[in-house]
Amino acid sequence: MGTSASEVPSSGTLPGVSYVMPVLNDVTHVRAAVDSLLGQDYQGPFDVAIAVGPSIDGTNELVEALSRADSRVRVIENPVGSTPAGLNIAIQATQHPIIVRVDAHSVLPPEYTRIAVETMMRTGAGNVGGIMDAQGTTPFEEAVAAAYGSRIGLGGTPHHVGGSEGPADTVYLGVFRRDALNDVGLFDERIKRGQDWELNRRIRQGGHTVWFTPRLRVVYRPRPTLSRLARQFFSTGMWRGEISRRFPARNVLRYFAPPLMVIAVAVASLLGLVGLVQALLGVAPWLLLAFIVPVGYILLVIAAAITMPGVRGAAVRLWLLIVLPCIHFCWGVGFIPGFLLLAGNIAAQKYEKGEGSRVAPE
Repeated sequence: MGTSASEVPSSGTLPGVSYVMPVLNDVTHVRAAVDSLLGQDYQGPFDVAIAVGPSIDGTNELVEALSRADSRVRVIENPVGSTPAGLNIAIQATQHPIIVRVDAHSVLPPEYTRIAVETMMRTGAGNVGGIMDAQGTTPFEEAVAAAYGSRIGLGGTPHHVGGSEGPADTVYLGVFRRDALNDVGLFDERIKRGQDWELNRRIRQGGHTVWFTPRLRVVYRPRPTLSRLARQFFSTGMWRGEISRRFPARNVLRYFAPPLMVIAVAVASLLGLVGLVQALLGVAPWLLLAFIVPVGYILLVIAAAITMPGVRGAAVRLWLLIVLPCIHFCWGVGFIPGFLLLAGNIAAQKYEKGEGSRVAPE
């Protein structure tokens, strides 16, 4: 295979690349994802390892057909079915010194690997990544994509909204040096969501650099329905609560904003209802002032839906009035049990079931 698994040359021969992709019930999107790998303009050797979970939608048959059509594509069974387990199985089944994480619902642009490897060889980073470029095909999906790319939607981290090239806490997907992964260990299979952030934490602690570059953009397809979006963000919020409790960080306070908002709106709404009862009983309804909080939140959402840049069409803006509260409240409500030690018992068993192996936004 040329370069050994523990070396990435700084010049000369291009290092080999292993694409690793966990899939589960992804029959609709996996072909496009694999085609984007086979169509990379990177001139070095590569292979593709697909770790397929116990799917029921024809995914297994499709990936087997893709493997038969191209010998560089290898299918590996992932009996656990979870994303981190599939990633670890695929990584351990490959040998090239650079590992490119791929999401079955993402499409890599042709220059992705070339830019990532050039950046890695220039910076010596242990992990290189870029921006999750969410794009929808329906008004609902376009609204979700707009929320992903806005500060009011997902908080404005560089891998969602962009930023300057340089060291980062985490990046979307990731192109890893195998020796860096071997130094710090692979993905923690106990963490069903947010495993990227946790792994990047260990990479940084191990003395390696996590490098963000806006030159890397990966198309991401959002959840197509409101119910699936709600389940996604409830689960994501729970695991963010679990991670925030287990690994306090300097920026952890921003993760408490959604749950605190949920609590504030809920408590204020209840107090406002008590104020209505006061008014009906002829008592001074001073508790009606509590409605300022939920009304203020509603006005904030309306203003965001009206002014959010890059949104095309009234239908998308109308969906934003529903999508933004769905993201905020599901994430915030999920964070609370996650922070209270319940993420492993709930999210892994219920909310991950049947949701595929998509990378969840954070």
